[in-house]
Amino acid sequence: MSQASGIPNLNTLRGSLRPGGRGRGRGRGTASEDPSNEASTESKDKIVQRTDNDASVSRMSAVEVGYLEDEFAKPLLQGNVVRRYPIINRGRESHAAACEQLLNWRTGTYVRTTAIDLLVDKFLTAYPEHKKQIISLGAGSDTRYFRITSDKPSVSLVYHELDFQSNTVQKVAAIQRSVVLLNAAQALQPSLSDLHFSAEDGYLHSPTYNIHPIDLRTLASESSVPALPNLDRSLPTLILSECCLIYLSSTHADGILNTLTTILLPSPVAVSIIIYEPIHPHDAFGRVMVSNLAARGIVLQTLDRYSSRTRQKARLRRAAFSDRQMAADVDFIWERWVSNAEKERVAGLEMLDEIEEWRLLAQHYCIAWGWRNGEGNGGDIFKIAWENTQGQERDDEVDIA
Repeated sequence: MSQASGIPNLNTLRGSLRPGGRGRGRGRGTASEDPSNEASTESKDKIVQRTDNDASVSRMSAVEVGYLEDEFAKPLLQGNVVRRYPIINRGRESHAAACEQLLNWRTGTYVRTTAIDLLVDKFLTAYPEHKKQIISLGAGSDTRYFRITSDKPSVSLVYHELDFQSNTVQKVAAIQRSVVLLNAAQALQPSLSDLHFSAEDGYLHSPTYNIHPIDLRTLASESSVPALPNLDRSLPTLILSECCLIYLSSTHADGILNTLTTILLPSPVAVSIIIYEPIHPHDAFGRVMVSNLAARGIVLQTLDRYSSRTRQKARLRRAAFSDRQMAADVDFIWERWVSNAEKERVAGLEMLDEIEEWRLLAQHYCIAWGWRNGEGNGGDIFKIAWENTQGQERDDEVDIA
């Protein structure tokens, strides 16, 4: 469950992306249609797995232009940096094929990264004396752990990354050969001898940083939950899913959240989630999105079921994040979360004249976050951290499946 590639030429989408436009994707279709029924599950998995490097390239492109600062992006990059359109970098570092194809425009990369970093930072700084835990689903070449250890060297944190072995093998090998990554991986360790890893098998285990080679679907069944070394079932835990669960069936995606919140992190542990996914697949722009991805054999299996901010919040409520659910699209986040000074800085990096297209893209991606309070001192950590973070209150869909 990793990252994405296949960015459409903006010029070919002009007109078809505007509300009421004709263009490609006029046939409605559904986000759960599989355009290649004869393809095996293994071949479909490989399509998703191979997209991780594209996300790395996209992030590196945004870093080189100056949208983001990330010294850890380049050591994880496989291959050369391809210059992206400005609107791509502002879109996002895609963590899935759909995400990169449509909102990996440099502004979006900046907004998505900045927004999730903000939520994570608020979690880490609430009750600073308390130890915390993060579980990143489909982490791929994500650099968040390294950036956290660099920015907050005294943080008390256990961090877990879960992904296909084909992706974890590459990441562990990159850590092994890079002094910068290896130093960051060791930064929070009580002792250098506490870091155990195998590039061949794609795992890394330590008291603070763990990379688990795992097919996430194995977490969907309560009867056969695989072991996750160094997972602490008592710590307040943040789950991250950046365009990851959307590649799975609803049964698997919902089952994974159930296993995480009832078996691995049972009540009364405080637990939360941040989900970043595309939405609105059935308007003119959404049909283009689904059509372009289907042509590449990529299916966003839960996009129909969780097709709006409203449905995403209802999803979190059903998945045990019952104390609060919030959501906002990327356009709202850009307008409300990013300061005017930062907007001016980003605007000065390169010319962006596709403002209408940018806003349309940004309205088709959202971040949803929610939590379940725990008991005792620190049990309200997510309420303290996030309650005043502004979301979009207005429903964007009346009928909730």
